[in-house]
Amino acid sequence: MTTSKLRISLLQMDIAIGEPERNFAKLESMLEQAVSTAEKPDVIVFPEMWNTGYALDRIHELADVQGERTREYLSLFSRQHQVNIIGGSIAEKKEDAILNTIYAFDRTGNVAADYSKIHLFRLMDEEKYLTAGERLGRFELDGIQTGMMICYDIRFPELSRKLALDGAKLLFVPAEWPHPRLHHWRTLLMARAIENQMYVVSCNRVGTSGTTSFFGHSMVIDPWGEAIAEGGEEETILTATVDLDNVDKVRRTIPIFEDRRPHLY
Repeated sequence: MTTSKLRISLLQMDIAIGEPERNFAKLESMLEQAVSTAEKPDVIVFPEMWNTGYALDRIHELADVQGERTREYLSLFSRQHQVNIIGGSIAEKKEDAILNTIYAFDRTGNVAADYSKIHLFRLMDEEKYLTAGERLGRFELDGIQTGMMICYDIRFPELSRKLALDGAKLLFVPAEWPHPRLHHWRTLLMARAIENQMYVVSCNRVGTSGTTSFFGHSMVIDPWGEAIAEGGEEETILTATVDLDNVDKVRRTIPIFEDRRPHLY
């Protein structure tokens, strides 16, 4: 199935730190709400680490072993509702390692791709508790070349450029991005969209964990860098329609990929 237009819903949710049961219940409620609208979304996106939050001191006991619970539930939901799911990211336990992992599901409930965060954020001590991923997040969503990154990854322009050079027209970014860096969040996401002439869909959390507060402002940004949808600081389901034909139009108008001179840099 190949389409040019996708209706995308972002679940901008609060996350109870260290309480997977509460978070699963919240997610289930918001998912049901998202698919109950008159015009059902084609894709649903969640925030980063939605199952546990940053309860890093207990992450070994809280993480989803092999992602089994998450995969079982989201596979069934995507199949029942024939919707693509970019499952935010979860704390996932694999043997003795804890990974920050996205699972993406197609409309039939199959895992289309998974991606573990490759840049660990030292300001939140991620490197002390988590293991970095070693593969890029690339897959096809309804026939569209798509990329995935997580939160801190957006500060590394080489990553999004590599995904774009590999054909990605659409980039998903689950995050837990806190105050006071709202300006960085908006600027970096818009830059990634502009410089790669792609849609960027970012889903951030809201609420407070300890002394850290998260501002939401989930965004859908077009290939010109314009925000076509942006949330506030409260829980919400943000929905927008993207037209992937715009990617080709923008890339023809300003042919940056043809004009690159990588032998010089």
